[in-house]
Parts: sequence; C-alpha cells; structure tokens
Amino acid sequence: MSGIVCRAASIALTGLQGTTVMVESAISQQLPGIAIIGLPDASLAEAKLRVRTATSQAGMPLSDRFITVNLAPASLPKHGSGFDLAIALAALAASRHLPATGLADVAHLGELALDGALRRPAGLLSSVAAARNLGFLRAMVPESCAAEAALVPGIEVIAVPDLASAVAWYRGERGRGRAVSPETPTTASAEAETHDARADIADVVGQPEAVEAMVIAAAGRHHVSLLGPPGAGKTLLATRLPTLLPELGDEAALEASSIASLGGSPLLQLVRRPPFESPHHTASAASIIGGGQGIEIRPGAITRACHGVLFLDEAPEFPRTVLDALRQPLETGRIEIHRSRIRTVLPARVQLVLAANPCPCGNAGSPDTAVSCACTPRTRMSYRQRISGPLADRIDLRLTLHRVSKVLLDDPNEQRVTSSQLRERVVRARAIAAERWSGTGWTVNAEVPGSWLRSQRLRLPRADTAVLDQALARGALTLRGYDRVLRVAWTVSDLAGADRPRRTEVAQALVLRGGDLA
Repeated sequence: MSGIVCRAASIALTGLQGTTVMVESAISQQLPGIAIIGLPDASLAEAKLRVRTATSQAGMPLSDRFITVNLAPASLPKHGSGFDLAIALAALAASRHLPATGLADVAHLGELALDGALRRPAGLLSSVAAARNLGFLRAMVPESCAAEAALVPGIEVIAVPDLASAVAWYRGERGRGRAVSPETPTTASAEAETHDARADIADVVGQPEAVEAMVIAAAGRHHVSLLGPPGAGKTLLATRLPTLLPELGDEAALEASSIASLGGSPLLQLVRRPPFESPHHTASAASIIGGGQGIEIRPGAITRACHGVLFLDEAPEFPRTVLDALRQPLETGRIEIHRSRIRTVLPARVQLVLAANPCPCGNAGSPDTAVSCACTPRTRMSYRQRISGPLADRIDLRLTLHRVSKVLLDDPNEQRVTSSQLRERVVRARAIAAERWSGTGWTVNAEVPGSWLRSQRLRLPRADTAVLDQALARGALTLRGYDRVLRVAWTVSDLAGADRPRRTEVAQALVLRGGDLA
C-alpha cells in the first residue's frame, strides 16, 4: 500500500481571505501512527486522534501502517478544526476505503466528532465564499449548517451528516448526501437582526437640527461627532442612526455575514441590517482594530461594524493610541494587520460616530444647566485634545448638543418623524448618488475622492464655493476638510433633489463641520 498519495481540498482562512489547502495523505511501511505536517496549530495537530477514532467508529479503520498527512502549501500556517473532514477523507482514500478521484475538486469543511458526526467549523460562511472565489464548484459541509453555506451563490453545497455519508457520496451512493441549492429557503431568525428593531428616531425629543444632521450623515455615510453635556441625547442619537440606514445589498450583505460567521453561532439568513458596534472605552487596540494570538486573526470592532456604524461613546476616555489607529482605515476602508508570520487585510468600511462631553465634569459651556463647570481651563483643554487633530479632521459632521428643556419635553404639538419616514429620504438620496457615481466603483458621497469633486467635470462655480475658499485661505480648513465639506454639500443637495450643490448647501455643510472636538 505504500506509495499511494491521495489529495483532498480544504480552505484556510486568514481573516476573510481564503487559501486552497491540499491535504495530501500517504502510507509508508512503518509502525502504525499518523503525523500531520505543514505548520498546523495545536487544535489541528489533535485532528489525528479525532480522525482515527471517528473512522473506527464509522466502521472504516485506517491502515495499520504509518500515515503521513501533509497540508500544502507547507509555508502557510493553518489553524482550527475545519480541516478534519478533508484529512479523514484523504486518509481513508489512502487506506482504499473510497476512490481518490474527485477529492481535490471539492472544498471539504467540517469538524469531526469522535462518533463520526460532523460539526460546524468557525467561519463556515467565509470559507464557502472563499472556496467559490478560488474557483471551486462544490463544497461539502455538515448537514447541520448546510442552510448557512447555501447563502453563498454560485457554488453547490453537499450536505452530509457524518463521515460515513461523505464516504458513501464519493462511492456513488448519492442518497447519503444531499445537494443544497443556494435558492433553498431559510428560516428567518429574530436574533439575526444586529440592532434592536424597536429603536426609532422618534425617541429623540427636542433635537430637530441634530435629527436632520443624522439624516445627512446616513444619506452620505459621513462620520459624525457629538459634543454635549450628559443627558443631551448623544447616545440616543448614535444608537438611532442605524435605523435610518437602508438595508444592505447582496454583495455587502454577504461580506457582513461572512464577518459574522467567524463567530461560533451559525447564520440562518444573510445580515441585511447594517451592523452596530459600541465597544467600551476600556477596549484594547486589538479588540478595536483586530488581532489575535499566533497565526489566528480575529476581526476587531471596526471590521465587525463593516457596512454599519462604529460608535465610540465617551470617546476621550479611549486610549489615544486606539483612537489614532482609526485614522488609516477611515481613509482607506480597510485595516491591514501585520504579524511576524502572517499578514492580512480586513474590510473596515464603517461610519464612525464619536460622542464626548465638553469636559470631565460635562458642564463646560452649557448655558442651560444650574451646575457650573468645576474643571480648570487646562483640564478642559487637555480633555478635548485627547481626540487628535488628524482624527478630528476626518469627521464630516460635528454637532454640539444642549440639554432639552422641560418646555420642549412637555410640548404636545411637537411633531416627531419616525425612522421609516426618514429612511425613505435616505434611500432616495442614495439612489441619486449611486446613479451619479455609476461606473466609478463608488456608491455614496463619502467614498468619492476630493480630486474628483474638484475636477473640471464636477467643480462648483466660484460664487457657490466662495465661503469655503475663504475658510481654506485663512487656515480654518485643511484641504482634506475642504473635500469633506464638498461631500456633505453634495449629500445635502441629493436630499433636496437638486442637480448640484449651491451656495446654500455649501454653507450648510460648512456649518455642520463646526463644533470641533479637538
């Protein structure tokens, strides 16, 4: 039996990036045993015990000779138990329990139980999506999570409950494994929503200007900072922003779902609502940006919030190194993670919302409170400078809030709009922007480079940008700030249904950039 080399395919994930791993199995004339080589981690090295026990329980004991399992490419570190199914099938093929042909054409994903049953590996949806992108036409997955794998279009999913059924499928007994179509209906789950469905912008009382600013932010996917005393409604506004955002398109929903699948819970449907992440201010840089131990990369809050909202409450309380680490991904829409043995790129197309008090006690500059500020000028300055100038320069809308008076709170004639009503405005504005930027790769105004907005084709008349040009000339704006004001002006114009921004929209966008945190 020596000399037979059998190969089965699987997928290695580095963040969301997938690599084809060819599991090679060969038998040599040595004492019985199994060795796994190719830079496996501890959980993957333990697969030899799971595989030998599971194959025996399934009535297909492995060869009584030494089995060498190689995970190619050998230079790529591998981690996790998702290779168990491919290792078992390659070893069984080398032991003559099933034909070796066809194993390399199917991506095998699954963790083995000792009785031969298959369990869901972490990141199943991401692995199936990566397999499709790598050219695989079929993926074999545990039957318990076949509905999740079928969410990925363009690849046939073979669902098998256990190892014996997987072997029977390759033997031609197709009744032991079933193909799951991507169009197979799935049961919707209330837990699949990433944000409280009962939340509504109508909960915000007495802040009509701030509500309108949040509509502008939602329409153009602009970053927002909220400055105000405790109780002014900063957190309430931030948590209601996702309710104004439209549902994710197919491509964005698949990417957001792939990120969510890296956790331990299976998905029953694609993530259609924009995600919302609100880490505590004691969070480390790795938990916000992403990281991990050894060769395993775990996405941080900025990646989990991709296509949604990342809310940093009490922003000055975050370590400055954490805040400054956001600067690059806010510009590029991705985060690069470098480790000594591995490098990966994770998506980070988020809408950032910062909330801060004006000082440590929260009462500085607040005319509507009976409590005076007890902080020294130096303390107030030091507190506000915790948000660096380069980060603040990347914020499009800077709102200063005040506490709501009791008169407004009790006003019976106050008209409150709902999130669904405002979301319709946001959807219309985004449709206008998407049509304007069709063919460019951009879909919202926040993604458009300033050089494009200042080009001959889209440059606004001098009479309309005079106030903006003056602010740039006297140093009140950087060129980055100039471009961001233009983006907001285009969003205001889209909400109004105009063909382009005029002087009024440019002035409004410039005013909305006031109230700097730095």
